[in-house]
Amino acid sequence: MDFQLPVILTAGLLFLLMFFIGVFGSRFKIPEVIVYILLGMVLASFISESELLYLVGEIGIILLFFMLGMEFPLKQLMNVAKKVTPAGTLDVILNIGVTMGIVLLFGLGVIEALLIGGVVYATSSSITAKMLETSKRMANPESEFILGLLIFEDLVAPVLVAILVGLTAGTALTAGAFSVIAFKVILLIAGAVILGQVLFKKLEKFFDKYLNYDAFILFVAGTALAYGGIALYLNLSEVLGAFLAGIMIAEVRKTEQLEHLIVPVRDLTLPIFFIWFGTTIEFGEGIPMIGLLITLVVWGIAAKLIVGVVGGRIYGLSKKVSLRAAFSLVQRGEFSIIIAALASAEVMVFSSVIILSTAIIGIILFQFAPKISRAFYPNKKPSKVKLPG
Repeated sequence: MDFQLPVILTAGLLFLLMFFIGVFGSRFKIPEVIVYILLGMVLASFISESELLYLVGEIGIILLFFMLGMEFPLKQLMNVAKKVTPAGTLDVILNIGVTMGIVLLFGLGVIEALLIGGVVYATSSSITAKMLETSKRMANPESEFILGLLIFEDLVAPVLVAILVGLTAGTALTAGAFSVIAFKVILLIAGAVILGQVLFKKLEKFFDKYLNYDAFILFVAGTALAYGGIALYLNLSEVLGAFLAGIMIAEVRKTEQLEHLIVPVRDLTLPIFFIWFGTTIEFGEGIPMIGLLITLVVWGIAAKLIVGVVGGRIYGLSKKVSLRAAFSLVQRGEFSIIIAALASAEVMVFSSVIILSTAIIGIILFQFAPKISRAFYPNKKPSKVKLPG
C-alpha cells in the first residue's frame, strides 16, 4: 500500500521544519541559505518530484528580483550596464575560457569543457541578492557593482544555455540562431522600457487609488510573474524578466509602499527556492574526477576574486570596496544547476559538488568580506592636531 501525506499537511510540516532549522542555524551563526540548501538535500527523496515546491520557489526568486528592479531607475541602470561591461567581459574570459582550458588539460572533451565552464561561470543571483539584503549591505557602494555584474551574467547565461542545448543535442548553431537569441533579449528589454515610459509612468493616480486595497498585491505580483513568464517563454531567464518588470513599475515612484506589500509574500516563498535547490543536488554512486574537482573549486574562487578586485577597480570602486566585492561573488547557484542538468550523469554529479562547495564557501566568504577588507585596508585613524604651547 502506497502511503502519501496530504499536500497541505506536508506543506505545514515543511514550514515548521524550516522555522526550527532556521532558528538553529541563526543560533550558531550559520547563514539560513546554507541551512535550507542542506535541508533540501536531506529531504530530496521525499519532495524532489514536487512541482508545487518548484513553483513556489520560482515565485520567491521572481519577487526578489522584481524588488531589486524597483531600486534601479532606468537612467541609473544604463549607467551601471555601461560601467560593468569590462568586468563582465573579464568574468566570461576567466570563468568560462580559462576553466575550459583547465578541463581540456585534464583530458575531457570540448562539450564537457564548455558545460563545466558554464557551471563555474555564473555567481548565484538568488543567494547573492539575499545575502546583500540580510547582511544590510544593499546600501554599500559595492552592491551596485555586484548587482550590475549579476545582470550581465543573466544576459550571457541564456545564450550559453542555448549553445549547450544545441551541442548536447548534436546540432550545430548557426549565426542565425545567435541572432534570434540576441533579438529576444533586445525585445524583452525594449518592451520593459516602452511599458515603463509609456504606460506605468501615467499610472500614478491608479496606484494612489488602489494601493491600499488588500488585493492590490495581486496586481503587483501578477506584473512580476507575467513579465518573468514572458522571459521564460522566450527561453531567457525569468529573473531577468522579473528585474525588468521591477524597472517598469519603478516609474510610478511608489517603491517604498510597494515593498511593504511584496516583502511578506517574498519571505514566505523565497526559502522554498533554496530547499528546491538542495533537492537538485544528487551525489549518486560517488564523486568522480577528484583532482579536477579540487582544481576547479580553487580556480573558481580565485577567478571571482580577480573579477571583483580588477573589475571593481575598473568600475571605479576603491581598493577596499573592490576587495569586499570580490569576496562576495564566489557562490554559484541556479544557472549552474540549469547547465549541469544538460550534462551526462557523471558530469552532473561532478558539477553538483562544485555548486555546493562554492555555494557554502562563497556564503562564508560573503559573511567575512567586510572583516577581510578591513584587515587589508584598515581605516586610517585621524591624526592628532598639536595645540600650541
